[in-house]
Amino acid sequence: MRRVKPRTPPGMRDFTPTEVRQRTWVIERIRTVFERFGYEPVETPTLELFETLKGKLGDEGEQLLFKVLRRGTALEDLRLGRVNRVEVTDFDEVVDYALIYDLTVPFSRFLAMHPTLPMPFKRYQIQRVWRGDKPQRGRYRELYQCDVDVAGSASMLADAEIIAITVEALGELGFEEFTTRIGHRKLLDGLVESAGGGEHFQNICVAIDKLEKIGSDGVREEMARRGVPAEIATGILKQVTQEGPAPEILKRLEAPLAATRQGPQGIAETRELLAILSAMGVPEQHYRLDLRLVRGLDYYTGPVFESIVTRPAIGSLTGGGRYDELIGRFTGQPLPATGTTIGLERIIDAMKEHDLLPAAGSTTDLLVTIFDEATREAALRLATELRAAGLRTEVLLKPSRGLKQQIAYASAKGIPLLAIVGPDELAAGLVTLRAGPRDQRQVPRDRAAAEARTFLDALAGS
Repeated sequence: MRRVKPRTPPGMRDFTPTEVRQRTWVIERIRTVFERFGYEPVETPTLELFETLKGKLGDEGEQLLFKVLRRGTALEDLRLGRVNRVEVTDFDEVVDYALIYDLTVPFSRFLAMHPTLPMPFKRYQIQRVWRGDKPQRGRYRELYQCDVDVAGSASMLADAEIIAITVEALGELGFEEFTTRIGHRKLLDGLVESAGGGEHFQNICVAIDKLEKIGSDGVREEMARRGVPAEIATGILKQVTQEGPAPEILKRLEAPLAATRQGPQGIAETRELLAILSAMGVPEQHYRLDLRLVRGLDYYTGPVFESIVTRPAIGSLTGGGRYDELIGRFTGQPLPATGTTIGLERIIDAMKEHDLLPAAGSTTDLLVTIFDEATREAALRLATELRAAGLRTEVLLKPSRGLKQQIAYASAKGIPLLAIVGPDELAAGLVTLRAGPRDQRQVPRDRAAAEARTFLDALAGS
């Protein structure tokens, strides 16, 4: 038999039991915050029709889609060796599905197919997504996203609540030094218009979105490469890199944006959003206005937000914004919506650096030892009774050379407690509960479950 070298696809990973437990711990804390604000869970398929995703992620996002080849096409004949060559004239001839890139577009399709849901509809969704990106630190091709969205509300109350949830979730996970940057697409639209760059809006957005990575000079070069005149690029950069308190920045924008199509509304909505955040008691050190924030996807229409930790420099941990027109692409009727994604992978990478993940443990509470053939039946009965009492219990599923081997197994798995039923215990109607060589006790057989729970509680509290 030909030996296959075991490996995972680039950007995709295995997770050990310890890593899965840690990831579950993080997800459950995020889920708790979502539900604390009254959000409900939904799920959507791993695959969407390619036509559902096409044209909604921007050029760069669409390039990263993992597309699924249509079955029964000439490509299938090529794979099977029935033909030597295939000519394709239309991409849609060979692709009909794609793995989901994010959870926002599927949620928009979901809403269009479930029109009777009560509005505003507050949902959260925690699922895998896939992106054909270049794997690097904090960036993977298979990843989990934790999304939280409100559909059916145009109020800045909804955007403020999403930001408050983000701040609360990061705090719940133990982060202290982080900032949620807040921008507004209408402010950016006004700034581009006032600088005379309206016809270059998309190219300007793409370039500014890279400002944190490539700096002002790099953005100028990117705009020039995309055909944006130098004077427009200079004017835009001067405006979006303004610093200072948010009220002062918004005041300075009033004059240049007064005659623009969306600028005044962007200023008013941003002021309202910041006022609501203050009224909600969201700590000011955890959010700030940042005109440079674009967010790369085409569907954003209003406030956009992105959270970063001050250290380590690992990129954004969360990102989202308002997308009032996306759902209407499926229904033909506008439905306002806003939300954010909490990126589980970068969250966990950052938590590792900050030592915020819980210590490794075991899903098993105790191991019932099988001393020998004469005691096996009694040990198995005890294990069954302990499970019935709600204790996570296992036995070693292989012939054992004795107690020492079973103690080593429990230690390797991090199982905190052993229940020993040897010949002496069996004769006396007892069970020995052992947490260590100097920490063990004998208890009556009929009280084994209650005494084991007490022992485990004491271990957890020590």
